[in-house]
Amino acid sequence: MSELGQSTNGTVTTQVPARLDRLPWSRWHWMIVIGLGTVWILDGLEVTIVGNMASRLSEEGSGLAISSAQVTGVAAALYVAGACSGALFFGWLTDRFGRKKLFLITLAVYLAATALTALSFSSWWFFLFRFLTGFGIGGEYAAINSAIDELIPSKYRGRVDLIINGSFWLGAMGGALLSVVLLDTDVLPKDLGWRVSFGLGVVLGLVILLVRRHVPESPRWMFIHGRGEGAERLVSEVERGIERETGKPLPEPAGSITIKQRHSVGFGRIASTLVRAYPRRAVLGLALFIGQAFLYNAITFGFGAILVTFYDVPSSSTGYFFAVIAAGNFLGPLLLGHLFDTWGRRPMIAGTYLLSGILLFGTAWLFGEGLLTATTLTACWCVVLFFASAGASSAYLTVSEIFPMETRAMAIAFFYAVGTAAGGISGPLIFAGLTESGVVSDTVIAFCTGATVMVLGGLVALFLAVPAERKSLEDIATPLSAQAAEEASAIPSPHGVPDDSATALPRPRPGHGVTPAGTPRERRDPDWRSYG
Repeated sequence: MSELGQSTNGTVTTQVPARLDRLPWSRWHWMIVIGLGTVWILDGLEVTIVGNMASRLSEEGSGLAISSAQVTGVAAALYVAGACSGALFFGWLTDRFGRKKLFLITLAVYLAATALTALSFSSWWFFLFRFLTGFGIGGEYAAINSAIDELIPSKYRGRVDLIINGSFWLGAMGGALLSVVLLDTDVLPKDLGWRVSFGLGVVLGLVILLVRRHVPESPRWMFIHGRGEGAERLVSEVERGIERETGKPLPEPAGSITIKQRHSVGFGRIASTLVRAYPRRAVLGLALFIGQAFLYNAITFGFGAILVTFYDVPSSSTGYFFAVIAAGNFLGPLLLGHLFDTWGRRPMIAGTYLLSGILLFGTAWLFGEGLLTATTLTACWCVVLFFASAGASSAYLTVSEIFPMETRAMAIAFFYAVGTAAGGISGPLIFAGLTESGVVSDTVIAFCTGATVMVLGGLVALFLAVPAERKSLEDIATPLSAQAAEEASAIPSPHGVPDDSATALPRPRPGHGVTPAGTPRERRDPDWRSYG
């Protein structure tokens, strides 16, 4: 019999998750990382260039009748609104129609919207396509994070997810430096430089699209949605390729899981699962996303204004300072990522949130006492963001792995939308006036507000973070399809006795995919063992 133990009513037993989790790192995994993860670099490039080009766009002769306030205010708000809307819309589609279809569609939306932004001839056109660019980027977060976590072995999942999300800052660093060159009128005319900036994003995105075409659908999604034979073929091909690459056979998979295949999960079931079945995890997700959103807006919103107002840094030179703190942001996930897999999720998530918040309190005090220069303030931010960036990236990792597979993309989308709205809407409303007022005490308040919310997120993680390191996704949160299979197998036979014949459904073996129904306490609170 094949690896899929078929039965009536679409119920199967599969070893696909265990087979994926026991794979060693290979060229196949690098292809996934490059094809899916590099779009974060584009996002960082996009956001940074737009922020740095605000003053150029508002100048006479730029080719666009728009003010600096409209670029940083209306256009920025529309980009955030687009990202939130896109995350929710594409997140639902990703869980329903698959990871691959959506991570191709979302990148295509981003590329088209960015290209059309470069062709802007009026403010309304610019605003419209900033919204649509955000719409595509928001969808990317849901589709790609879910695909990455389902394809990467559990041993490496934490560090890979953190580094990929942290690569946003490589794009930000590149965008800061590129803006210095491309917006220099000695290099390009003022009505062309900003258009070329957007065009570069399109070129890079097309290269990524070519690589992404070879990234497969998630086998985990396939076997749940009635495509078990396709999942089996895909995993078998990957295993054969890795055995040829390493020259030795793979170890036996640790276990199997029994699921009831389905084509879709209703939105009501998704919402109920997120809020009612996993309330503590929902609180954790909200705390992590809102905390990092407020911290980043407390520091980076009005970044240029702080340097110009308090330290007389020329506006044309702020890009160099931003490139430095962007480097600190990327180094955090790069150097700390492996500790999330070895030391564990709870100590690292709580630690990075608490430490970055405490360090920002210290920076606020030094700033208030007038003890910092532009250089030393930037150095302080580098240290704060070294830890904060690892923590912020772990927020995406957390909500991706602590909810059932059928809700994964929607969970990412929901928490991303809430966190982005908090940081991109309420954050600017709170921090804009404080950081641009020219009053030292106001900027101190901005710093302390961001630090406070980050510390609160760390305290929540200290008590509620789930020890998910090196565990299969199915062991962290039992798939809804596995729960349905357990309920189906528990139905009495027509003769009034359980069916224990040879045709009965195989049960999940110890070590992988534990019996979904669990004990009575587990059914009331699926994640109770993570606390206390």
